[in-house]
Amino acid sequence: MEKENKKYYVTTPIYYPSANFHIGHCYTTVIADSIARYKKLLGYDVYFLTGSDEHGLKIQKKALENGVTPQEYVDEIILNAKDLWKSLNINYDKFIRTTDSYHIETVQKIFKKLYDQGDIYKGEYKGLYCTPCESFWTETQLIDGKCPDCGRDVSEVSEEAYFFRLSKYQDRLVEYINSHPDFIQPVSRKNEMMNNFIKPGLEDLCVSRTSFSWGIPVTFDSKHVVYVWIDALSNYISALGYLSEDDSLFKKFWPADLHIVGKEIVRFHTIIWPCLLMALDLPLPKQIFGHGWLIINGGKISKSLGNYRDPREYVKEYGADAIRYYLLREVPFGSDGVFSEELLISRYNTDLANTIGNLLNRTLSMLTKYFNGVIEKTDANTDFDADLIELVTCTNKKANDYMDKLEIPEALDSILSIFRRCNKYIDETTPWILAKEGKNAELKNVLYNILESIRIGAILLSPFLPDTSKEILRQINTKETNYQTTNTFGLLENGISIADYKPIFMRIVKTDEK
Repeated sequence: MEKENKKYYVTTPIYYPSANFHIGHCYTTVIADSIARYKKLLGYDVYFLTGSDEHGLKIQKKALENGVTPQEYVDEIILNAKDLWKSLNINYDKFIRTTDSYHIETVQKIFKKLYDQGDIYKGEYKGLYCTPCESFWTETQLIDGKCPDCGRDVSEVSEEAYFFRLSKYQDRLVEYINSHPDFIQPVSRKNEMMNNFIKPGLEDLCVSRTSFSWGIPVTFDSKHVVYVWIDALSNYISALGYLSEDDSLFKKFWPADLHIVGKEIVRFHTIIWPCLLMALDLPLPKQIFGHGWLIINGGKISKSLGNYRDPREYVKEYGADAIRYYLLREVPFGSDGVFSEELLISRYNTDLANTIGNLLNRTLSMLTKYFNGVIEKTDANTDFDADLIELVTCTNKKANDYMDKLEIPEALDSILSIFRRCNKYIDETTPWILAKEGKNAELKNVLYNILESIRIGAILLSPFLPDTSKEILRQINTKETNYQTTNTFGLLENGISIADYKPIFMRIVKTDEK
């Protein structure tokens, strides 16, 4: 791939400001962060966007309940969101707020542009509205008379409104989805959107409200504010400077390579958003991936259900990389996954403490005991070297193939195979016996091979477990940390001394095991 084409734009949805973010919110952002880091590792020029969706009736009501203005309410809560992402080592390039002045200006320009060209018109809306979800529903879409997404009551509303001609773009949307099989992933989400929402017929979309004021004003009709989904969805291009004096980022990174969203908002991202882009005569994002939910005790995570815990509590107890690892490794990307501390501890002990942590610590301990911590390569090979080296040097391609398909648990497992193979290699070569028999040349090479394998494994782990990777490479004391070195075995510097070291993961022993 030519260098000028190696650009990658990945986004999460912008989140509703909340004082109670749960581990499910973290899942989307950890995934996006890891993909962004992985692309950067491969040499891509990456732009990773996340942010907050701050307008709407529910924000206005919450602010009123708290005796503050809506702006004061969201300003305080955004600090909470940014602190949470920092605790999980989320390295975004931009955090957009829908209250940012540049975003407001862009949304107003988009609304006016669509109105001027006839894609937005004034009418009257009568229908059913779910305030928590900011969603309009028809009677047939309700489940037992309630919102199909959150199960709450809906209210009947009637007000003057502007509408977007969503129906105008139905045939074009169907043709695009059929001709771009990777546009909506996984396939189950595509089938759901086509069969349940698009094929039955798209109705024109209400895109303004007059019953509340906390939103972006329509410039040519001040009693209207822009409907939240037009406002929120436009963030993906307003963040890049679309319709601004400086649209260099937009020209560089749009169309987005990947929108990662939860399955509950796939409908908005695969129907409303593409049709808006078509109306604006803009290219569509290359892929929209709708992942599943994290489930606790058979249900969604909710404070009202009593299964909520602040994610920072998990981070404080187990470490950011342990939480990242569980979310990335345990949950099949695209399906619902189970979150429990019991499973978290099991993964931690098996993969992090035993497979990675114990391998590194005992190898460095042997090197210190036998050779004063000096890494030295010799030509005294064993019968097991070739198999180890072949697996290690092929892993970057395997991981890359999985990442191209967004098979993230499989990519992580392929990287972990390096560490598992090293543990087996120790059993095969028995370094303690080599030391006892005085076979120092063979022993030096065995330890070198293990540490070189660990070096390569640590580099490949860096997008997923950034702190762990950094600490492994620091303890080995290598400067060979570039991704391009991961398919060449033997680049670990000969004759260097390892740094001070300590176990990077301590096995967790539950009270009833002590």
